[in-house]
Amino acid sequence: MNNHTIPAKVVTVGELLLRMSVTNAFRFTQAKEMHIQIGGAEANVCILLSQLGILTEYLTRLPENDLAKLALNELNKFKVNTTNCIFGGERIGLYFVEAGNQIRQSQVIYDRSNSSFATIASGQINWKNAFDGATHFHWSGISPALSNEAYQVCKEGILAAHKKGLIISSDFNYRSKLWQYGKKPSEVMPELLTYSNITVADLDAVELYFGISTNKNSTDKERFVNAYDLLKQKMPYLKTLAMSFRKSEGQSHIYSAMLMHEGQLYQSKSHQIHLITDQIGSGDAFTAGLLYGLITNKNPQECIEWATACGVLKQSIPGDFAITSLEEIKHFLEIGTSNRISR
Repeated sequence: MNNHTIPAKVVTVGELLLRMSVTNAFRFTQAKEMHIQIGGAEANVCILLSQLGILTEYLTRLPENDLAKLALNELNKFKVNTTNCIFGGERIGLYFVEAGNQIRQSQVIYDRSNSSFATIASGQINWKNAFDGATHFHWSGISPALSNEAYQVCKEGILAAHKKGLIISSDFNYRSKLWQYGKKPSEVMPELLTYSNITVADLDAVELYFGISTNKNSTDKERFVNAYDLLKQKMPYLKTLAMSFRKSEGQSHIYSAMLMHEGQLYQSKSHQIHLITDQIGSGDAFTAGLLYGLITNKNPQECIEWATACGVLKQSIPGDFAITSLEEIKHFLEIGTSNRISR
């Protein structure tokens, strides 16, 4: 699909990372080598949206070195615009992954302190240039978790997008290991989330950020609707809330999602996942699928099915990025999971 067939441009801001994965299912303490990939929540959203034919622009701050070039080249390969990225600072952020399995969970170690993005300053990003032709601005809770400086720049972008009248989408994306600079999430996130029109969340993060608790003895549906009703009181511009749900069932997982759109509830089909290749980035793929559905004016039921399909498909793909296509997603929506060969 030609990138100019859909009249939309999604701008995101976040930290671009080198992902260092232990190979051959070894543990960190057994590692002899690491496999390098590129990742980052907001970049992951851009990568999938770009493959689906939507113009995207990614904003970050990187050091002026070849590792930054490596990372940007990966985004450019998927036609993500990076021309308004800025340069400075000493180092690119890293994160290390030890893959889990059906018995033990995966492990992540961050090495992001004092990275180029964590030491970004207000006024460095030219929002006017970045928002030229933009229709949407997307951000996640990972950026304001990194440092006070990153929080201020995230706030700067949100206010500039709101002033320009862009549709603002957000992902709560709580990462407990990142909030280390002296502020609690509840001191930072409510103000930033105030301006969101579209948001992706989970029930735990809703409670951490806003103090909104739902009855754990209630059904997921009841808790989701209750959370939406209470979030609406805190987020006056909110029109669309989505959540994905994962349940373990023996050796497989059941993946489904719910959507509240302009006060109406929609639920996706449930998908059984027997084998997970890589779970990291599945939430970002879900978010990208939701944004794609909304941007292309699909009805709300189609939107949540698209989001869920993208979240499921990502779990079959190694790395942060959901490397897939419109045709593959459509096939999944029609057929479901498949072990047949496409020939």
